[in-house]
Amino acid sequence: MMVSDSLYCTLWMLSFFGQYLGEDLQFSGPANGAVGGSVVFAPDNPPSTTLNIVQWQFGTTLILTAQSDSTTIVPEYSDRVSFDINTLALELWDLRLDDSGIYRLTVLTSAGGQFTGETSLQVFERITNVRLIGPEELLIEGESSANISSEGTGNIISVQWMKDNSPLSPSNSIIFSSDNRSVSISPVQRSDSGEYQCTYRNPAISETAQLSLIINYGPEEVSIKGEDVVDLGVPVSLSCSANSEPAASFRWKINETDTDVTTDTFTIDYTDFTHSGDYICTAWNNVTKRNATQQHTLLVKVGGRGGGGLSSGAIAGIVIGVLVAVAGICGLTHLSYIIHSAQKDFNLSHITAQRHAAKIKRYMDIDR
Repeated sequence: MMVSDSLYCTLWMLSFFGQYLGEDLQFSGPANGAVGGSVVFAPDNPPSTTLNIVQWQFGTTLILTAQSDSTTIVPEYSDRVSFDINTLALELWDLRLDDSGIYRLTVLTSAGGQFTGETSLQVFERITNVRLIGPEELLIEGESSANISSEGTGNIISVQWMKDNSPLSPSNSIIFSSDNRSVSISPVQRSDSGEYQCTYRNPAISETAQLSLIINYGPEEVSIKGEDVVDLGVPVSLSCSANSEPAASFRWKINETDTDVTTDTFTIDYTDFTHSGDYICTAWNNVTKRNATQQHTLLVKVGGRGGGGLSSGAIAGIVIGVLVAVAGICGLTHLSYIIHSAQKDFNLSHITAQRHAAKIKRYMDIDR
């Protein structure tokens, strides 16, 4: 629909004199948009009376003219705007940098009233290719330094750093560059492990990049859980743990003798007196190249009276009897000496008996 010359004249007069009538139509504030995006301009207080003519302008350039039953959009904006006659809202899409400026709304009511208002738009370039670049080498607590730098293109107004969704603040060990686009941590601590986020912003758009840091440490705080004293013939399980990143590996010794157990748990299916002694767990971190140990003493004893176990004297007698037979066959003179010593203390306490049994076993192993 073509706009008549008289209507153009009316609109021009409204635009000209509107500067002197005050801004009756209020907008919530300046608008911001990104290149390629869209924006909506709408007055907070559209007139409640019947509208006769509505006009939107960009600077001095007419965008559209609307009446109650029709809307005419100028060719330059024909494929980039839409208009709502009920709210007077103008939507502009496929934004360009040169769309930045002042937008003016003029309204003429059927009762002869006229309203004007204006708002502004600032279009920003999009922010793209945002990424974080961090250290490639493994980081060790107390030894390593970590430098994280950010990159991105576009209209960047501000840079914000976060760690695990909380603001990252400078400290004695955390230093930001003058342009706030990189951060240095030296030396790293285990508390520095986590996800780092860097956000590039302008008033219209923001883009965030993420990077995870793992700080290796330990092992430390090695502990062994398990029984200290157990009955003869029962199963036993000792569990070793350590505070470590990455998880530690384990090695076990008994009385300073290496075993083939390399898991965190040392299991004995059926205890005998030879299982009494000092159990040493060594935790090893293959990244930090550090280790730490813990010792646990286990005593295997004869069960109580109600437990159905043999007495200390009975056990010593059985052991001595067996060894006497062995000594007679093998002629082990030094073994006989030990047997004689044990016989003198036949009524020893169960702990003393166990010690003799262990000594006897060691000599038997030597004579083999």
